[in-house]
Amino acid sequence: MRKQKGFSLIELLIVVAIILIIAAIAIPSLLRSRIAANDSAAASTLRTINTSEITYLSAYPTVGYAQTLQALGPNGVTCTAGPITATSACLVDGTLGCLKGVGPCAKSGFNYYVNGTTPGAGAPAADYIVSASPLAIGFSGDKNFCSVPDAVVRKTPDGVTPVALPATGEAIATCGDGKTYVAIQ
Repeated sequence: MRKQKGFSLIELLIVVAIILIIAAIAIPSLLRSRIAANDSAAASTLRTINTSEITYLSAYPTVGYAQTLQALGPNGVTCTAGPITATSACLVDGTLGCLKGVGPCAKSGFNYYVNGTTPGAGAPAADYIVSASPLAIGFSGDKNFCSVPDAVVRKTPDGVTPVALPATGEAIATCGDGKTYVAIQ
């Protein structure tokens, strides 16, 4: 009798089943890890924008706070060659300071927005709001984030499903109301 070499069909099916079971266990954990990483990156990006807004206000006191991500970013200029102005401050990278103006500018699974109250004629912009919303809620992130000139980064409370933000981002009054958003510890 000849001795056969190789695996039987049953052995191959068992191996495939084991691989599928391991994948079914691992993939949701990997997705949750990615969502947590994107949420953390969004909070960090809001802190960066807050710092950039303070720097912008110091550099351009007659303008006030930047009202767009475009003004904080390069806005089409080469930052090393200049000119650095109030419309192209080069305080954030070109991805975050995209050429869309108010927003959204996408980065790391989130849409980012900067907006504020339009100042009166000749008056500097006295406030701003920066907000972030997941590109795909529950897939790229599971929280909305916002911050105002107090530089406290806030998020939607745990257990609350975020909603997609409008084209201008979150409203200043909503970010600071203490109900829709809570401060990050």
